[in-house]
Amino acid sequence: MKISVIGLGKLGSPLAAVFASKGFEVIGVDMNVAAVEALNAGRAPVDEPQLQELIDKNRQRLSATQDINDAISGSDVTFVVVPTPSDASGRFSNAAVLKAMEGIGAALRRKTQYHVVVITSTVMPGSTDGEIRATLERHAGRSVGPALGLCYNPEFIALGSVVRDMLRPDMILIGESDSKAGDLLESIYGRSCDNQPAIRRMNFVNAELTKISVNTFVTTKISYANMLADVCDRLPGANVDVVTQAVGSDSRIGTKYLKGAIGYGGPCFPRDNTAFGVLARSLGARAELAEATDVLNRYQVERVLGAVEARVNDSGAIGVLGLSYKPDTAVVEESQGVALIERLLERGRRVIAYDPKALPAAKMVLRRPFEAAASAAECVRAASLVVVMTPWPEFRNIPADAFSRPSSRLTVIDCWRMIPTEVGTIADVVYLGHGAAAQSASVSV
Repeated sequence: MKISVIGLGKLGSPLAAVFASKGFEVIGVDMNVAAVEALNAGRAPVDEPQLQELIDKNRQRLSATQDINDAISGSDVTFVVVPTPSDASGRFSNAAVLKAMEGIGAALRRKTQYHVVVITSTVMPGSTDGEIRATLERHAGRSVGPALGLCYNPEFIALGSVVRDMLRPDMILIGESDSKAGDLLESIYGRSCDNQPAIRRMNFVNAELTKISVNTFVTTKISYANMLADVCDRLPGANVDVVTQAVGSDSRIGTKYLKGAIGYGGPCFPRDNTAFGVLARSLGARAELAEATDVLNRYQVERVLGAVEARVNDSGAIGVLGLSYKPDTAVVEESQGVALIERLLERGRRVIAYDPKALPAAKMVLRRPFEAAASAAECVRAASLVVVMTPWPEFRNIPADAFSRPSSRLTVIDCWRMIPTEVGTIADVVYLGHGAAAQSASVSV
């Protein structure tokens, strides 16, 4: 079986490489010349752990082109992985998906064999069986059915662990036009997954709703843990980690994503939560829970800012460790670290920051200049107060002497409890979510 992947971005490139690693012949399509040339030269078009390794080992089964006709004629199944950015209302825009359907449909007019089109991009409920299907059928000159399959099959991944998440997913979600299309897609995952994930097959609208519901539920869980952390900050003797570990021991709840720290960010969680609320309101349903989750998430930067302002005692630089929205990626979209820097700069504070990957991206999005450190240790040494905003593993190994000051004690606000407790012998380490640490200063904003 031969597979084509339309879109070679942060999700499409890993998807193509994973399929190639499992023995499929894969051709990628992108209008970005640099992405096509990179893949054909054996280079990863995007920075993602394990991606280059997969490309190196499977180059003979992996190619790329700008010609969608070549890709469709030379494949049996096409995965569409193009952007669906949020519009002004908060809904996902299908513009790029519809453009892809026009190209795929036109190419299918020249082909008589059965072909399955798989929408992997996240879309609003009602899209796949609505304008996406209509556009495909119009340009293909045939209806979805015996000669043309259509599926909605979003991935549940996180940047920084895309390859791992694709190889070992918890669930494969398939919205199918019919059983023939669904069977073919399920057979692909039966071959490409290293585990045996749950396979959930259903109609289009249920699959579309499932996708945004999963992310909305996870964001609610994150915000609940952060709400607990805020309470623990203000309650002497309270410890959010002790509480969440106990709460998560209940099988009805579980421990995943139940860590009180800072708000969620990235390209999916914030917008999916907003889109769910927009969908509910458009149907006349109530979405206060989704809306409250979003409001609570936006508050988290102010919560950290309050903790900083309560402890600043000079005009020195405030060090910010971590600018990416999560470890193992350079993406700063909806990053809490970037948002904190923006708020500090607005208040006239001097900021020095470090991130293993995200400094260039942060410089592009921040409206005011900040200082960039060459290492985490350099950032700590140059700061009069330090805030840990992203749980990069390397932050656990910052040399202890970087925290030492000759005539005073450095304050470290550790939102993720990354800094070893031994550092507390030479610096004032404040673990947010631990009431005992918060007694010395108010974190109200």
